[in-house]
Amino acid sequence: MRRPIALWKRRNVAKVWPIKPGSERLPQDWTGWPEGKRFAFVLTHDVESQRGLDHVRQLAELEMEFGFRSKFNFIPEGPYAVSEELRDWLTQRGFEVGVHDLHHDGKLYSSYGAFRQRASRINKYLEAWNATGFRSGFMLHRLDWLHALNITYDCSTFDTDPFEPQPDGCHTIFPFWVGRPGIPAGGGNVGVRTGYVELPYTLPQDSTLFLLLREKGVDVWRNKLDWIAKSGGMALVNIHPDYIDFTGSSRKSTEYPVDLIREFLSYASEKYADSFWAALPKSVADWYERAHGTQRVAVASAQRGATHSTPGVRSERPLAGKRAGVLLYSYYPADPRPRRAAEALAGAGMTVDLLCLRANGGETKHEEINGVNVWRLPMSRKREGKMTYVIQYARFLVAAFFFLTKRAWNTPYSVVHVHNMPDVLVFSALIPKLLGARVILDLHDPMPELMMSIYGIRPDHWMVRLLQFFERASLAFADLALTPNLAFLHLFESRSCPPGKVDIVMNSPESEIFDPDRFSETSGETRPADGEFRIMHHGSIVHRHGVDLLVRAVARVRPQIPGVRLDIYGSRTPFLDEVLEVARDCGVADIVHFHGAKTQTEIAHVIRECHVGIVPNRPSPFTEINFPTRLFEYLAMHRPVIAPATKGITDYFSEEELILFEAGNIENLADKILWVHAHPKLAAQFVERGRLVYRRNLWSAEKSRFLTRVEGLVAVREDEWQPAIANPGDSPARSGLPSATVGTVVEL
Repeated sequence: MRRPIALWKRRNVAKVWPIKPGSERLPQDWTGWPEGKRFAFVLTHDVESQRGLDHVRQLAELEMEFGFRSKFNFIPEGPYAVSEELRDWLTQRGFEVGVHDLHHDGKLYSSYGAFRQRASRINKYLEAWNATGFRSGFMLHRLDWLHALNITYDCSTFDTDPFEPQPDGCHTIFPFWVGRPGIPAGGGNVGVRTGYVELPYTLPQDSTLFLLLREKGVDVWRNKLDWIAKSGGMALVNIHPDYIDFTGSSRKSTEYPVDLIREFLSYASEKYADSFWAALPKSVADWYERAHGTQRVAVASAQRGATHSTPGVRSERPLAGKRAGVLLYSYYPADPRPRRAAEALAGAGMTVDLLCLRANGGETKHEEINGVNVWRLPMSRKREGKMTYVIQYARFLVAAFFFLTKRAWNTPYSVVHVHNMPDVLVFSALIPKLLGARVILDLHDPMPELMMSIYGIRPDHWMVRLLQFFERASLAFADLALTPNLAFLHLFESRSCPPGKVDIVMNSPESEIFDPDRFSETSGETRPADGEFRIMHHGSIVHRHGVDLLVRAVARVRPQIPGVRLDIYGSRTPFLDEVLEVARDCGVADIVHFHGAKTQTEIAHVIRECHVGIVPNRPSPFTEINFPTRLFEYLAMHRPVIAPATKGITDYFSEEELILFEAGNIENLADKILWVHAHPKLAAQFVERGRLVYRRNLWSAEKSRFLTRVEGLVAVREDEWQPAIANPGDSPARSGLPSATVGTVVEL
């Protein structure tokens, strides 16, 4: 199955494989190889099966014929048992022994907790085997996690290799330093290593050349070796004894003749015998650490939480000229999150094709909006029964599948960005994914919790279990998932995917729109002369958002605040009738005003005309973990906001930074309204403290984070992203390598 895909991919990556232009750039302050050698030549081997173990001595003896020594990496707890006698045989003859993963099952990085446990066992094998080097199975890598291993170097990366399961290359043919987070370069406590050396392989693996691509000769190796020699880099190759046919008879499809290895070693030794440094990996690592001990750059790990993932070093317009497909079961440009993301992609130079619903007959079938090519289906979203949801989702999914397939067939997409709901809409990107696109699933909301809140069903209901299954399957299919807050991220990671698969891009308002300087007022303390006190709510008018509870709270405070009024903004829904009926029953219909849906710019304007914004969400499985963007919108416009003390909100705000009330408690909500009315100066202090949280999560920073993740995915596809570590002599920077995407790996 991998062969036809690899052959097709080869035609599309000729510009970045086997040679990635730019990866020959010399590291800063590079002083050259030992003894003035032109380049380094390093041989390594991964032993993956009993068959490979049986071939170790034969391969070692072949290399000794040409005067080479190499490193053999063994799986400690794999399908075979490596004897102490074999390890001694190798080391006594000048070879090196290393540790290759733990089980070689693709699960090494399934979670950080599990990795720490595995790392403890790996360290025992490192000590027992007197080994200092490591390589992960399937070339999966989390460089920031490897500090848990007692190693001096790692070999789990490569300069460029789009055929690997995690094909993000480090784009350098030189060793580089990976510093321990939190320890300054060259510093640290006594006995604590400040980092390790990374040795990327720079010649394609034998399995890629001879098994996947069916190469009949070693021209690819020869040509790249010549290029590395000319560039003065490190030629490091990984050869598997498992796939070498030493007999020459009845060769299997997963074998290639040993004569290819002999031919390559002969070429290297005859052409470059006097000009390269033939070294073991540990020798290169030891030399690099000594020679560059004062020039190390600490490459910090990507962080989560308030800062989410860490941007890498981005080239000027790395996405320019590439294509993105966007699916949205909603309206465009009315839905802010998809609009901001699509415009960010278009602004980065991508051609963006977006498919969405048509709100009414007045909207055109196709138009370009701020650089985004928008196609609308003659469908509208109806908030009705469960079966209506299923039918609508199915229709849109089928239409989206053909939309993407048609446009990707001749000119493949680099990335497809799918916005839920539903989660399974991500499978519309099947054909673009097979053609090489990377798929982003943008999880605006967790569907199981949302459906529990809408229909009042229990967590053990069959529909909830089915939605959880769809969530797991959709996340497994996607290459990356995005979600807007910490509570959502923790939920998805706890039940549907490994840590690192989901990242946060918050729903932050655009500061260009929510800019208080655009309006005449600059303070939240002013009040109209007639004593009017305006309360505002905007957003979806649905049961879970508790607008009816807000109406009841307003009725409670009316005797103490005669000039109170409530302004409601949002699209008309069936629940609005219930809200207005509550207003009539409570005797406040005259001060409850419904204004309909407004644009973002209009919302920013009316926020400046209110005294307090309120998010009255009633308790539910969804609202408990949701973070309403309205909080930031009120704070951006210098207006106090009252919100429920739910987990999704308190993950970001403390009691000193936001005016909180007990979710669902009408009396408590009324008390908070009275307090804001009576203490405008103190309420303004809450605003200023809350704005500090808002300013830490501005859309400009979220946009940069989003584009960085997209660039990383595109680089995974085309192997052309330039991360921070490409030049280990640059100024201190965080790692630009994306997090590992852990999935199912099929071994040859």
